[in-house]
Amino acid sequence: MKTPLRLLLLEDDPVDADLVAATLSEAGLACTAHRVDTRNDFIAALASGGYDLILADYSIPGFDGMTALSLAREQAPDIPFLFVSATIGEELAIDAMHQGATDYVLKQRLGRLVPSVQRAIRERDERRDRKRAEEALAQSERQFRQSQKMEAVGRLAGGIAHDFNNILGGILGYAEMLAEKAPPGSPLKRYADNVLSGATRASGLVEQILSYSRSQRGKRAPVDLGRVVTETLELVRGSLPAGISLHYEVGPERAYVVGDATQLHQVTMNLCTNACHAMPAGGTLRVKLETAKVAADRQLAHTVLHAGDYACLTVEDTGTGMDEATLARIFEPFFTTKEVGKGTGLGLALVYGIVTDSAGAIDVVSTPGRGSRFAIYLPRVEEEEMRPAAGDDASPLARGQGERVLVVDDEEALVAVTSEVLKHIGYEPVGCSDGAAALAAFDSGHIDAVIADEVMPGMSGTQLATALRRKRADLPIVLVSGYTGPILTERALGAGVTEILKKPVQSREIARALARVLHSARASTT
Repeated sequence: MKTPLRLLLLEDDPVDADLVAATLSEAGLACTAHRVDTRNDFIAALASGGYDLILADYSIPGFDGMTALSLAREQAPDIPFLFVSATIGEELAIDAMHQGATDYVLKQRLGRLVPSVQRAIRERDERRDRKRAEEALAQSERQFRQSQKMEAVGRLAGGIAHDFNNILGGILGYAEMLAEKAPPGSPLKRYADNVLSGATRASGLVEQILSYSRSQRGKRAPVDLGRVVTETLELVRGSLPAGISLHYEVGPERAYVVGDATQLHQVTMNLCTNACHAMPAGGTLRVKLETAKVAADRQLAHTVLHAGDYACLTVEDTGTGMDEATLARIFEPFFTTKEVGKGTGLGLALVYGIVTDSAGAIDVVSTPGRGSRFAIYLPRVEEEEMRPAAGDDASPLARGQGERVLVVDDEEALVAVTSEVLKHIGYEPVGCSDGAAALAAFDSGHIDAVIADEVMPGMSGTQLATALRRKRADLPIVLVSGYTGPILTERALGAGVTEILKKPVQSREIARALARVLHSARASTT
């Protein structure tokens, strides 16, 4: 059953108003009519909204139809406006159409009223459909531009990661060996430890850049989002600027999501930090975690929220707020409204990348001068799954038994440092700087395992792995790369790679990886 049309009738004669309404009802057009006959009542009715159609007499005592038309076009431009009058002439009617009237009907010829109203409603609906389609297209274009920008940053970050990690690999490798050989408590030991610490922090910086670009996925496991948020807010509470109060509310249900705890910590911290920056004169920071069931897909400002069961984290401030132009760009990499030196423009880009990579969505509502509200929706899982504890990094290095390991990297410094590490932990390294030399070395003597870089000129690591597997199907191959992801993983597995390590690789990782792949190779032959 269709919803009745709501008519606003500007008519000083109640009999004429009833006649108009009856004409529409007799034709099967269900409608409810509200009659006004003064300027003030007409303005109040426009302000209340909710009308589908305006039918106006041209001559109203103390008020006229053209003024009513002007008011209607200012306050409700989308509502069809029809003159229904006995006094309007052809010239006045044409002038009214030029001023924005939809149509005119003479009271002496009310037979035209029904088709005129039907046509006006149909044209209104078509205009609204076109507007919705245009808005949806514009939204899709904005999201496409956002994804292109993120992809561009991803390509840039990938190139930086490869070159930077090659440099860090050499620094870390020699620093580890130097720290191990330096006398305990000596200045040399302290210097080596400081170099190792700085290189490790630099490696973490590359990880962060890759997170911004979504080139590097975090570890995927069930996470208690409530615990992550609570722990993060303890840090936030201790560093709140003067004048800002924190209010935190957690729903009764525990909210488990599949993600990376460190990245979810970054999401919460970045949103809270941005909220505090938006309140330089003080205010209130409200954080709320609850569960939410979404019955149908919803189009949000920057993402689509699909139907499902979610954990919803909201971060709200009472700060300066944002205008529409700023809202349209807040998730762009390197876009910031902060002063030079006070922001990189990567915080919200990181939030966007982590949330969308986790099949979640982001809703943002903001009003200049009244604050902002960010709502993060992450797919919810029913219960926590237990995971085995991580290995003990303090355990002794797994040592080799003289196995010959082919080391392939186009960076000679990395070949040298990796070879030194292998010698130190009991292997016999054979170094090569390209794929062709590696194939020749493999043919010239027995090789027990291979460690190869992925990005090399002429022949990539996966291409080399494919060629080596043709020569020996059970050869253990460890691939190293400055940036990893599902695409590289799929390609590497297809090439026969046994294990993948991410640069920069420390000696402990090399030792463990070789121990695993060689053990598996021996087990498969027994």
